[in-house]
Amino acid sequence: MKPTDAELTQKGLAPTAKSAKVLILACGALANEILELIRLNGWDHMSLTCLPAILHNHPERIPDAARAAIEKNQGDFGRIFLAYADCGTGGHLTALCEEMGIEMIQGPHCYSFFEGNAAFAARAEDEIDVFYLTDFLARGFESFVIKPLGLDQHPELRDMYFGHYTRLIYLAQTDNPDLDRMAEAAADRIGLKYERKFTGFGDLATALQPLG
Repeated sequence: MKPTDAELTQKGLAPTAKSAKVLILACGALANEILELIRLNGWDHMSLTCLPAILHNHPERIPDAARAAIEKNQGDFGRIFLAYADCGTGGHLTALCEEMGIEMIQGPHCYSFFEGNAAFAARAEDEIDVFYLTDFLARGFESFVIKPLGLDQHPELRDMYFGHYTRLIYLAQTDNPDLDRMAEAAADRIGLKYERKFTGFGDLATALQPLG
């Protein structure tokens, strides 16, 4: 059964297949995209497990959570791949992977590898005023952004969190009119100009392909 966004945000995801050869350890925010790539490519030898997506609100906790998940699962799988970018950990995830001998996705965060790290880096200086959404964040904007920041109870805090942004760019993994409307509503909610860019799976697909 497909996990809900609420489950992926708060609980993560247990390994989807214990008999697989490769375990992908990912952020819950990437679960739907990775499961779709596994389905589309027939990667039956891959299993997916996810840490709670809400850890992104406390990135300093991600390395220890990743270490615990690796240690818990490494005896059951021949190979573990970390489907995280740096994600605000200040290089600690890279250091963890080097220590434990596993690979990870390159890039600063999922916005970068969804668009493609090279393309994102080329425009980074021109987009310091941009707040990004993905499909997952468009669906869960209220529970992942608004409520954790307290904006549902204190909308006057908007300028403190978003005052330095002028645009919201929705990096769309799918063509879904409902998600387009959700993303545009999110931009309106925090008073930012809305833009949409279709990315597909970007470098996420490229990173997982060698595991196939």
